[in-house]
Amino acid sequence: MAVFEGTFTQTEPLRFAIVIGRFNDLITTKLLEGCQDCLKRHGVDPNPHGTQVDYVWVPGSFEVPLVARQLALANRYDAIICLGAIIRGQTPHFDYVAAEVSKGIANVGLQTGVPIIFGIVTTDTMQQALERAGIKSNKGWDYAMNALEMASLMRQLRSGDGIVPQNSQVSGTTSTQTLPAAPSNTLAPSLHKEQERLG
Repeated sequence: MAVFEGTFTQTEPLRFAIVIGRFNDLITTKLLEGCQDCLKRHGVDPNPHGTQVDYVWVPGSFEVPLVARQLALANRYDAIICLGAIIRGQTPHFDYVAAEVSKGIANVGLQTGVPIIFGIVTTDTMQQALERAGIKSNKGWDYAMNALEMASLMRQLRSGDGIVPQNSQVSGTTSTQTLPAAPSNTLAPSLHKEQERLG
């Protein structure tokens, strides 16, 4: 038997994508700074003109899962970090968005085999969000640490005696299945419909 565990060293070959929601950018830009700081201190070059990290900005958290899926299908990244901030208002909007975003991000990881890091801050107030984006601690650092660990772990599993073949569904078989990319000339369907289509 063997023990597999992610590490935070030998990060030179790792590639990451970070998807950032612009809505509540006071929070998301601070989370991004925390991510970049962590990656840099662990040997990853966070320069957007470099070769290790790509950045994708989307309108808000609701759009994050769809873009994360497209990035995961590209087979370029060891992990994808999803950053956003959903702050409760006076309508049920918060509940719908938070639920769909969390389900969407989880589904992307399960469907593609690429570690998708849930970095969506969901809080009742702006003050709580600010505390998580740097006033007390910066959760962006934690999200980057999760990405480093999971990227390292998945590389080990994929190279360790064929334990987890890349792009395979873990269902007792080793057959590979690649999900089709969405057509580029059509409008993206809603996340709910996208999830139903993917099963």
